[in-house]
Amino acid sequence: MHILMTVNAAWNIWNFRRPVVQALLADGHLLTVLAPPDESVAELEGLGCRVLPLAMNAKGLNPAEGLQLLRRFKQVFRTERPDIVLSYTIKNNIFGAMAAQAVGVPFLPNVTGLGTAFLSGGLLQVVAEALYRGAFGRLPIVFFQNGDDRDLFLQRHLVRDAQARVLPGSGIDLVRFAATNMPLPEAPPVFLMIARLLRDKGVIEFVEAARQVRVRHPAARFQLLGAAGSDNRSSIDAPTVQGWVAEGTVEYLGTTQDVRPHIAAATCIVLPSYREGAPRTLIEAAAMARPLIATDVPGCRAVIDKDISGYLCDVRSAASLAAAIERFLGLSEEARREMGRAGRAKMERHFDEALVVAAYRRAIAHLTGGS
Repeated sequence: MHILMTVNAAWNIWNFRRPVVQALLADGHLLTVLAPPDESVAELEGLGCRVLPLAMNAKGLNPAEGLQLLRRFKQVFRTERPDIVLSYTIKNNIFGAMAAQAVGVPFLPNVTGLGTAFLSGGLLQVVAEALYRGAFGRLPIVFFQNGDDRDLFLQRHLVRDAQARVLPGSGIDLVRFAATNMPLPEAPPVFLMIARLLRDKGVIEFVEAARQVRVRHPAARFQLLGAAGSDNRSSIDAPTVQGWVAEGTVEYLGTTQDVRPHIAAATCIVLPSYREGAPRTLIEAAAMARPLIATDVPGCRAVIDKDISGYLCDVRSAASLAAAIERFLGLSEEARREMGRAGRAKMERHFDEALVVAAYRRAIAHLTGGS
């Protein structure tokens, strides 16, 4: 078959959907990626994908831009004539679904997170819900990355129970992200946050918690790994980050193509996000047997077994995060290792990428008449 995948940035496919891509290519399908191009295009083509550029503003809220995107999707779907479209990210899901139904192409969206629209409330949320309701209403299958997001869509009557299916995020390669030994006990504890530096990810709370904890535990180290100064509305700029570094509160590690060495060097991985779909960094860290601390919000709490593989804290609360970090610092070395082992076991039971690949194969077969 000719399978088309669409997303708001090509790197999203390379970083998060690669297991599905590789499995579908191995099955003999032609795979086209429709996305705004970036540095990952060469890697995707190296796998065997065709990559088509998609002009879109991933962050804009202009209705005229939405209509233009809808027309672009219709044009591409008519020209490419895919047997099915797999979609990720908000605008691609909404306008891609509308276009696919207009031209008669099977469409399979994956709700990877709810974004600013569902965090802000008010008119923006009302509009977003209306768009989802119209786009998803007649789709046979809608994938979600956590049960909280599915339940919210059901409560808001955006989808029906028969449509909604939950995946374990994007899955995890348990071989590539193998369990590693904890840092040596005599080393200073390292708390690492891996995320784009956005306010919605809880970066401000992480920095303030670091200030509070270091008053009583001056040897503790707090590290940020991720891009600063993006075009996201909640982005934190580079000068602000450098100010935190200058005051000695955090260490900024920049960006990386491989997070594994940084996770291996950390004692605990922290993500105080306001809401997640399926937080990749927590899944990767748990697979590598690292304890976790995150907010008690959708997405994060699906990855952590509370008080077993990590701690949950209150959202938007630096004090609650600091208390969780200090609670962790009070654990013995063996208790920390056991917490990491519990996280690894959970990933093996529920988050193996093979589960995601199998779900996609079944859904594609169903939607294209293969079963």
